[in-house]
Amino acid sequence: MTARIVTTEPDVDRPPAPRFAFDRHTWKEIAYLLSNLPIAVLGFVYVVTMLATGVGLAVTVIGLPVLAAGLLGARQLGKAERGRARALLGLRIEEPSPLPRSRDEGFFGRLWSGLKDPVGWRAVLYEFIRLPWGVLTFAITLTGLFVLWPVLPFIVRGLANADRAMARALLSPSDELERRIAELESDRGVVVDTAAADLRRIERDLHDGAQARLVNLAMGLGLAKEKLLEDPDAAAAMVDEAHGEVKLALQELRDLARGIHPAVLTDRGLDAALSSVASRCTVPVKVTADLPQRPAAAIEGIAYFTVSELLQNVSKHSGARSASVDVWRSADRLLIQVQDDGRGGASLDKGTGLSGLADRLGAVDGLFVVDSPEGGPTTVTAELPWRDRTPA
Repeated sequence: MTARIVTTEPDVDRPPAPRFAFDRHTWKEIAYLLSNLPIAVLGFVYVVTMLATGVGLAVTVIGLPVLAAGLLGARQLGKAERGRARALLGLRIEEPSPLPRSRDEGFFGRLWSGLKDPVGWRAVLYEFIRLPWGVLTFAITLTGLFVLWPVLPFIVRGLANADRAMARALLSPSDELERRIAELESDRGVVVDTAAADLRRIERDLHDGAQARLVNLAMGLGLAKEKLLEDPDAAAAMVDEAHGEVKLALQELRDLARGIHPAVLTDRGLDAALSSVASRCTVPVKVTADLPQRPAAAIEGIAYFTVSELLQNVSKHSGARSASVDVWRSADRLLIQVQDDGRGGASLDKGTGLSGLADRLGAVDGLFVVDSPEGGPTTVTAELPWRDRTPA
């Protein structure tokens, strides 16, 4: 989970209350109910033919593939029904995830995945029960247009609501599983983008920093070599300057290595690493770490970089006089809380890097909450899943 900015939108699933006068919502619902019968007939004929053919040929080689292909077709019928409900009833139902395909499964693995597809089977059930319902709604709506038209909007709304409930029950994705798949697909994209950005940053730092200094060092040493016999004093000055460049290049390489994965984190753990980060902050920081043992290396690294970036924000943007970092374990979660007494007003959409942190934590099932009213104080709470450290 990540911290998100929630905006409210009109509820498209809930049209205005029916009135005696026919409005556009009522006419759309009438069109939906009158179209139920022909579409239900087509769907019923399809699923009956598909099931009869597939089950009848199940004793042969081609029966099960025919049934699996028929279920794929039923998925398409469900997609068409969701589109019709969206256009005429204002009912928005998320599209289910496609069937997982893997080359490692082989033909029989893919066949079994198709045969046990819950989305396809629910679409088959939906088309089965639609025929009698389509006959009923068509008859009532058509009759109501001639003899019940004063109260027809109320009758139509009741029938349309039953259609909405039926579509939600049978054409919606498998709630928890589909939601989890969608989250994992989104998180995978975040992880890939973050890794690519980190690689570009490392490449840029090497090219613009240490590499440039080493090139200057090589040139300086070459000039010093040429002047060694002609002008020893100038050569000595060049060597002294090159020595300074070496020190600067080594410092930049150390900073870059610390940015990739600091040695103190590997050697001494999160407590010592966070104390090191706090010592470089421009604001006095109190660090409290209550961890009975070290978490997994990946979780430890994410926690370190989260605190590091939050303290950088404190230094650059907060105007605070003091800050604190608390890290502790609660059940199967690693909790981090960073507080400062600055001006507040921190937000995910103000370019302070908080949005990127929220995405990174969300990619590992983390939680990121920002509480920063104008005038302060600011409290940022992060949660990470606790995973025990694997012995080396």
